[in-house]
Amino acid sequence: MRKIKPLRTIPLVFCTAVLMALAACGGGAASSGSSSGSGPAPTGTPIKIGVRRAGKDPFDVSLTREVIKVKSVRFRLEAGDIGYIRVTSFTEQTTSGVLDAVEKLKKESGGKLKGYILDLRNNPGGLLDQAIALSDAFLDKGEIVSVKARKSEDVQRWNAKPGDVAGGLPVVVLINGGSASASEIVAGALQDHKRATIVGTRSFGKGSVQTIIPLGSGNGALRLTTARYYTPSGKSIQAKGIVPDIEVLQDVPDELKSRTDTKGEASLRGHLKNDGDEKTGSQSYVPPDAKDDKALKLADDLLHGIKNSASAAPTPGGDNKATADRPKAAN
Repeated sequence: MRKIKPLRTIPLVFCTAVLMALAACGGGAASSGSSSGSGPAPTGTPIKIGVRRAGKDPFDVSLTREVIKVKSVRFRLEAGDIGYIRVTSFTEQTTSGVLDAVEKLKKESGGKLKGYILDLRNNPGGLLDQAIALSDAFLDKGEIVSVKARKSEDVQRWNAKPGDVAGGLPVVVLINGGSASASEIVAGALQDHKRATIVGTRSFGKGSVQTIIPLGSGNGALRLTTARYYTPSGKSIQAKGIVPDIEVLQDVPDELKSRTDTKGEASLRGHLKNDGDEKTGSQSYVPPDAKDDKALKLADDLLHGIKNSASAAPTPGGDNKATADRPKAAN
């Protein structure tokens, strides 16, 4: 089988959709070993696709049909006593994946865990019910999030039930300019209840609710913004985001400096305005090597007691910037 370089100019979602379509239809004339009949070809069977590139001779690539499973939760043990859990998106399996990660980390550490790091950086969001369930997993009581529409009586609230999967151990949540929507709901809930210390850079600011209204058969649908998300203390996420308790700026390579800041919701044309002061985007760079990750290092230090949240708050001229503009809880 000939190895090829990934086509970075073609979105991964598009490539995945093409491969899934080929697998479903048996690959057509380009396939080998395709199943008979009109049904989807079985997994584990081969398929051959042709690749054409500008200025290059076309060639074939042999693939094997498989079900594409996107894992939204990854975890590892840091320094032998810190549970690191990375959530890349909020899918149907996210909360169950985090609960499973917590149990496995407890066993792997021999019951010696000092705390957890929940990494939500560059997580664009996903399912609301999973954001609520994940927040609930770390909270014993209190409101998680509310949704408020134009009319004052049109309010929905979700509250936590008793039970903390972390058993009261400290939690640090990592966010950045790429953390949006469901990620901001989780970070906002844990921050307002003082259940976690939020570290990183200000989040994206996607705090609006869209409703899909069907327009009848063959006429498509209308997506209408109908409400806003609010954190337990009454702060609107929209066009402002979640401000971390401790802001940490990464050291960005020179060749990437022009591409590591997200614009944020407030920079989008036609965005839903915030009731108060709006904030544009922030840094979204995460070093590929964990040893260069300043936010992760600070989280480790906090959980090991090397620093506390007060001493970690940077002084003027230091590596990090204090978050003096962090909004106060609403009355």
